[in-house]
This record gives sequence, C-alpha cells and structure tokens, in this order.
Amino acid sequence: MAWKNLGQFLGALEEKGDLLRVRSRVSPRLEMTELSLRALRSDGPALLFENVEGSSTPVALNLLASQRRIASALGATTIDEPAERIRKLLRFRPPGGLGAILSDPAGTLEQLGQLRALAPKRVGKGACQEEETDRPDLSTLPILTCWPKDGGPTITFPLVVTRNPETGDQAVGIYRLQKYSSTTLGAHWQTHRAGAENYRRYQRRGKDGERMPVAVVLGADPTTVFAGLAPVPEGISRFAFSGFLRGESLPLVPCRTIPLEVPAEAEIVLEGYADPKETRVEGPFGDHTGYYSLPEEFPVIHVTHITHRSRPVYLSTVSGKPPTEDAVLGQAVSRLFLPVIQAVLPEVVDLDLPQEGIFINVAIVAIRKSYPQHPRKVMHALWGLGQMMFTRYILVVDHDVDPHDHAEVLYRVGLQADPGEDFEHVHGPVDQLSISNRVENQGGKVGIDATKKWRSEGYPRPWPEEAVMDPQVVARVDELVRGDGALTRFSRTRPARPGS
Repeated sequence: MAWKNLGQFLGALEEKGDLLRVRSRVSPRLEMTELSLRALRSDGPALLFENVEGSSTPVALNLLASQRRIASALGATTIDEPAERIRKLLRFRPPGGLGAILSDPAGTLEQLGQLRALAPKRVGKGACQEEETDRPDLSTLPILTCWPKDGGPTITFPLVVTRNPETGDQAVGIYRLQKYSSTTLGAHWQTHRAGAENYRRYQRRGKDGERMPVAVVLGADPTTVFAGLAPVPEGISRFAFSGFLRGESLPLVPCRTIPLEVPAEAEIVLEGYADPKETRVEGPFGDHTGYYSLPEEFPVIHVTHITHRSRPVYLSTVSGKPPTEDAVLGQAVSRLFLPVIQAVLPEVVDLDLPQEGIFINVAIVAIRKSYPQHPRKVMHALWGLGQMMFTRYILVVDHDVDPHDHAEVLYRVGLQADPGEDFEHVHGPVDQLSISNRVENQGGKVGIDATKKWRSEGYPRPWPEEAVMDPQVVARVDELVRGDGALTRFSRTRPARPGS
C-alpha cells in the first residue's frame, strides 16, 4: 500500500509493535542520539519522543533503521519486491517502431499509461499548510545536537528542494542543515550533489539581487523520504520516483511564498532562499564516518516562512560510526538498485555494500567471469556509475561466492588476489566527507580481483582444485545429525563454501 503521510505509517508501526512511544522527558541535545543508537543496535522499534525538552513537537527517530521497516515503507514484505519492479521497468522499452508496437501493443500501452499515471500530481492545498507564519522561529523546533562537539543543532533528515534556474526543473536531496539562528541555516550540500550544482548555476548567472529559492521538507511519507536519498539518475525527479515506489502519484502543493512545490502531506515546510554570494562556516559535525567533518564554508539558507500541520511530527536521524540508520538505508539502496547495475553490467550476479565500509567506501561484487581481465572492466564501469564513483575499494569475486558472506570474501581475497598483479589502482573523485585522501574531493581507489585466475590472463600455472567434501557424504552426515540428539551441536550453522 502507499502510505499517505508520516502519521499513517507511524500508526501502522505501532499496530505491529514496531513503534515505541517514549513518554519520559528527553533532551534533543545528545540524549536522543544515545537512545536512538541503543535501540538500533538491539534491533529495536522506531521511537516517537512525546515529551521533548524545549519543544512541544514530538520527534520520530529510527523510522527506517531496519530492513523490515524499510520494506514496509515501500509497501512490501522484503526489499526484493520493489527491486523486481525496477527490474521489470528496465526491461520495458518504449515503442521504437512498428515491430515493437505489434509485438505487444496492449502491454506497451498499459505500461506507458502506468508510467504517466505515476508522475507527481499538483493539488491546490495540502495538510502541510494547515498552519503558517511569516515570522519563523527555528528555536521552536526540536532540532537535534547529535554529538558533543557539533557546531550546533542540525537538521539531519530534510528533503531539500531547489530548482535549476535555466530549466525550472526541481531537484530534491537530503543535506544536513546546521542551525545558526532563529531564521538561518547552513546548507551542507556536497559539491557533487544536485543542490550544490543548482547553487553554482545561480552564482554563474551573477544577477544582482537574485536569490535561489529553497524549500526544506521536515517529515514526509516514508516512501518519499526513501526516494530522497536514493541514487536515481540525474534528470529523474525523486518525487516521480516516489510515485513509482508508492504505486500512485505523489500529491504536490505550491509553496506559499516561493516558486517550488512540496509534498502536500508533509509535516513541516520551511520556505526561504539562499543568496549566491553568501557563505558561512558550517560544522564540525559527527558524520557517518564516525569522525567529525571539519568546519567549512557553505551557503546560508534564510527561512522566511513556515507552514506545517496542526499537530506535526519532527522526523530526524542520527549519523555516526555504523551501525546507524543511514548505514541500514545504504544496504537497502544497494539491494533496490542492483537491477539498475545489472542492466548496465549483466555479468554482475550480486553486490554488497558492507555497513563496516560505511555503505559507500567498500563494494563487494560477484560476477560471472567470461574473459581475461573481466573483473577490471567491471571495476571501471562501476566507478563510472553515479555515486559508485565514491567507492574506494571494489572487491570482485566469482559468481559462486556470496558477497554478503564477508568471511568467505576475505578468504578469497587473501588466497586468490596477488597484490603485485591483481590490484587496480586509480585516481578520481571521492566523497567530500572522506578523511584519508590528502586533497579534498579527490583521491586514490583500488580494485581487487579475487577471482580464480586463467592462463589466458597471464597466470602461468594450473589453478589448483579446491578440496571440498563429497556432497553425498555431507547429506549422509546431515541425516545422522538430525537423527541423533547427541550430534545436534554439529549441525552446519553457515553454508559450506561453494562446491560443497
């Protein structure tokens, strides 16, 4: 089902026992962070803080901090269900000629109609504008201070809406916003993001007095929140992608004071502008790396108007060393967009972005190897795919190795990758929050070929055969273990390596 708004989803989670109402008085300064991380690391429920120190607005945390809640947010039981919908969409080709139309005219028209129906729907009014004020005061919002040395309270889970001044196309991204005052925020949009590019477009225009309109959505239906962080290709609206995931159009309403559109069922909307000539130091901030990002100049957003529901909920999240909510989301995104990668690289069998690799620094890829140096072709292709350009380490294993079994992957890397022959060193763009590179936004990357080697790719010796047990013996011993209570301790607790 498509969730209409955040409140409806919270209600559904409560019915399933996956939401905890916290009625004790809790401070948004540090205390909510600590409780959030404890709940996540015990696979606990989402949290709704109802007695917030310094604010009358409840705070929702850990909304998408488990795979089960992410699947539920997308109207599914597992993340593989929406992934399969993406796979089917990628197989669809719009009619390119008479032959394509005649091959399946009914199916072609039906799919085209479905895609058109999922585009955002403009409406005249929405719940996000039940109340409004042109005297904004950000101090009334329960903005979290997540870590002791943060530069200030920071909005961590906003949908930030900007637009291209040349085309008028809207862009949506999740960028943290540090509170400077009751009406100003620091916009930490990294240099590679659409918000930063739109800001640069306004700078290049150089028109005196021209301001860049910005809308900040605080709390939307969970599918739209998820779409806001998804690595959809440039030029595809995240609001349209939300409609695809929801299975129905996302209603958008015009902002009251700026020429942007926002989800009509949102909780809170901040309207304002960024001056292309104004920046201010933002940070430090305890980021997903587990380290504080350093203070740096970023644009300033001036909040001039606020609209909200009559009883809004403030949605937030906590970054830090994994496991955290953004790490859980990163793994879900990798599952959801695996079909996109496979559409470009059909040799890819599976992919894992380990939480320990901060869901962007390390990728493990299983491929069906077909020719010499095939793993290197895959490495370079992945580095050219959207946000995969930030991946510092790509480990390539054979198709019969489970990339999610990190013990098995390490076994293959240690045994099958020669550092003198099987490491591919490159240089290019890296995540702005990366700390190991000497120069900001650029640094080294390495691909590791941990596949079995062939003579045709320069391996001079016969590749040895793996020593694995006879499958009939394994099956016989399994029967013995099941039938003898004294032997139950010897049941296989993890899959045997491929070939067993």
